[in-house]
Amino acid sequence: MTGICYIIGAGSFYGFVRRPGPGDCVIAADAGYAVCRREGVTPDLVVGDFDSLGAAPDFPNIVQMPVEKDDTDTLHAMRIGLARGYMHFAVYGGTGGERADHTLANLQCLLFLVKNGARGVLYGDGIQYSILHNEALRFPAGKRGDFSAFCLDGEARGVTERGFKYKLDNAVLTSDFPLGVSNSFTGVPAEITVADGTLILYYEI
Repeated sequence: MTGICYIIGAGSFYGFVRRPGPGDCVIAADAGYAVCRREGVTPDLVVGDFDSLGAAPDFPNIVQMPVEKDDTDTLHAMRIGLARGYMHFAVYGGTGGERADHTLANLQCLLFLVKNGARGVLYGDGIQYSILHNEALRFPAGKRGDFSAFCLDGEARGVTERGFKYKLDNAVLTSDFPLGVSNSFTGVPAEITVADGTLILYYEI
């Protein structure tokens, strides 16, 4: 599947970086349905236990979940997107809001996607989060703003950062020491590589 699976959650919505288009799938997670209505986007599916929305909406395509469950609404929406063949996910309304614990849960959900062969981006207020696993990511010249990289689990080995304010060369990042916080782009082409492990990346859009 070449399109993007958009998941619209019940957290804070800061606007689309790219609006859904042909070939994309939009899944509203609980009160994300209200965001879709406000933004003039018709979701393909609405998923949730509807504790945030208050009640199941009058919508033809609904997956009603029990309140007592293991999956969050967002994670279950991801499972549906994967089952439909989507490999790229854009999560909006997954940060901020009244529940910081759901922001943390959604960061874990990005790792869930990677472990299932997919990719996801979690959008916040002018920033985005993504996962880097045993690979490199390059940024073009001209990019500015903050950049941070955190080890998500155990150790991440062979971490190299070039083109940033602070450089790393074949470093080891661990999950108990935030060595990769508070770096920044310098306007030149930049690259981060992790040879063995998983990083969560934070940077300005």
